[in-house]
Amino acid sequence: MSDKPTIVFCQCAHFDVIDPAVRKELFARLTAAGVDFEIVDDLCGLAARRDRRLVALANARPLRVVACRPRTVKWLFHAAGVPLDDIHLEVFDMREQSAEDIAQALSASGGADSAAAPPPADPPDWVPWFPVIDYDRCRNCKQCLNFCLFGVYATDEDGRVVVAHPDRCKTHCPACARVCPAGAIIFPKYASGPISGLVPDESSPARAVRVDVNQLIAGDVRAALRSRGRSASTVSAEDLEIPPEALAALRRRCTTCRPAVDSTRPDCGDNVPCCGNDDPTGPCCESEDEPR
Repeated sequence: MSDKPTIVFCQCAHFDVIDPAVRKELFARLTAAGVDFEIVDDLCGLAARRDRRLVALANARPLRVVACRPRTVKWLFHAAGVPLDDIHLEVFDMREQSAEDIAQALSASGGADSAAAPPPADPPDWVPWFPVIDYDRCRNCKQCLNFCLFGVYATDEDGRVVVAHPDRCKTHCPACARVCPAGAIIFPKYASGPISGLVPDESSPARAVRVDVNQLIAGDVRAALRSRGRSASTVSAEDLEIPPEALAALRRRCTTCRPAVDSTRPDCGDNVPCCGNDDPTGPCCESEDEPR
């Protein structure tokens, strides 16, 4: 087995959370130094698809990942079902480190030859914005599961909360991370702080909004967020950073299963929460404006 590392370079193609100038400079430096590396459009997209290419990368000894936060990369691979071996892994963060420093470190170790084909591109109508869970911090309190308005979360056979439907997440919405009491939810494409994958600073106040989710759900959380009103906990849609397009999706709701926010009906689409289905197709669902 070669002791040269496998180097994978994530272009984060759908967001500019990584400065394009840094990506361009680093690509040029690595190429000029003759370093062999693989390019992927977006590690988030591969993780969401559980792309088998990640299996080969996870088994590489050693593996160097040029992407974003080390904490984010670790839990993205875990979300794809291929946990990484920390002993053989090194992550270079283009959001924090300079192109010169990364290139110098990688040039010293070279890179293994790779003939791997590029991964399929993500569908043009879907941006891989979705949460991943840091299970080192997760308490399995299920606040995210109970709060999410769009059916992103579920529980596995062991009762552990998982991100079951990443494609249902609404781009730019980090609300579930805001209500997580453990700071365990990461949005890799979020702009900054622990939500983006930085390790939380336990010595400073947590940035996440602390919300009594049970109190919110006991009322009509969708109506409150649609109207941008404040609940008894004085938390609004703006506080939770729910974008306007996600609020607009809440205009549709199932009139049959209302007011039970978490009800499910087997004849409503793909057996998802009726009140969280923004594209209802089953006979039990209709929009506020016209029947379905």
